[in-house]
Amino acid sequence: MTKTKDSAGVLQALRDDRGQGLVEYALILVLVAIVVITAIKGVGSSANSTFTGISNAMNP
Repeated sequence: MTKTKDSAGVLQALRDDRGQGLVEYALILVLVAIVVITAIKGVGSSANSTFTGISNAMNP
């Protein structure tokens, strides 16, 4: 009898979708963070190269 009661609780928990929206927002937030970090790394490398080139041009 305990096993049937536990199984019913597990099935009910699997059907419960109250936390689904929160998980979706968390996944979107993670994807946006990955895109932002990648963009900052790319812009940072480009900016570093540009400023290095300017610095080298200014120093004879």
